[in-house]
Amino acid sequence: MSTPTKDPVFQLCDAVRETSFALHKYLRHGHVEKVYQNGLLHRLRKQGLIAEAEVPLQVRDEDGTVLGDFFADLLVQKELLVELKAVKQLTDEHIAQVLGYMRASGIEHALLINFGGARLEIRKFVLNDAFRAETTAAPKAKSFLSLLFAPLCASLWQ
Repeated sequence: MSTPTKDPVFQLCDAVRETSFALHKYLRHGHVEKVYQNGLLHRLRKQGLIAEAEVPLQVRDEDGTVLGDFFADLLVQKELLVELKAVKQLTDEHIAQVLGYMRASGIEHALLINFGGARLEIRKFVLNDAFRAETTAAPKAKSFLSLLFAPLCASLWQ
């Protein structure tokens, strides 16, 4: 019996995770976020991956009006958003930030990576159509992710 192959974006997530673990093992915690960003960018590129830092993305209103800009820490292969932190522990605000970036950019896969603790912390997020279409009024959750994060995002985006 053959082993089913993983979706390429999940293979990409695995590569970023493994690279992050190796970088954290080498550098440990205690550096500023930019050091980890530069290190991860360098190591991903050495693997032949297309990785960009400080990628400008726009937040737009429903009619297309630009409401603001933000910069993604890393964008890998144009399909995986990577938000980096160097804090003692991740907070709900960090999660809301990643989900907001995903909704604004339309990028469906993201990793939130915290290098600031003694142990590396990585969280993966997948944005689906049900979550993307939700409004701040009484969300109708169609997935576990929507159910879990919609109330948090609704309260932060009001």
